[in-house]
Amino acid sequence: MKPSVLTRYRVMAYVTAVMLLVLSTCMVFKYGFQVGEDITFVVSQTHGVLYIVYLIFAFDLGQKARWSFGKLLWVLLSGTIPFVAFFVERTVRAEIEPLLERDDDHDLPEGPGALDGEAGASAKVGSA
Repeated sequence: MKPSVLTRYRVMAYVTAVMLLVLSTCMVFKYGFQVGEDITFVVSQTHGVLYIVYLIFAFDLGQKARWSFGKLLWVLLSGTIPFVAFFVERTVRAEIEPLLERDDDHDLPEGPGALDGEAGASAKVGSA
């Protein structure tokens, strides 16, 4: 799994969580004080679009991490509950980062000179 999969999930988790808090604040002003109906509409539409992007990125991460259906559902729904996405993002990051490090270790070429592209050349010299 590429680190960018986790990065884009994390960015959208934070953006979605912040937008949900802004939307919650707008709703309090709209229904509690009868002001800000227009801004509430704009914020709700923006949050809706960003939440769809969040769903796509979270689903992609969940598929690559091979999460169970229950875990995937919890991560997907965390963007709808104020403050929860912050905690879920932290948990997901802690779970996925070791997987990324393990994948990085497996991707490294082996042998002398492998990191500078001379592994094949040294193997040919040694066999002659």
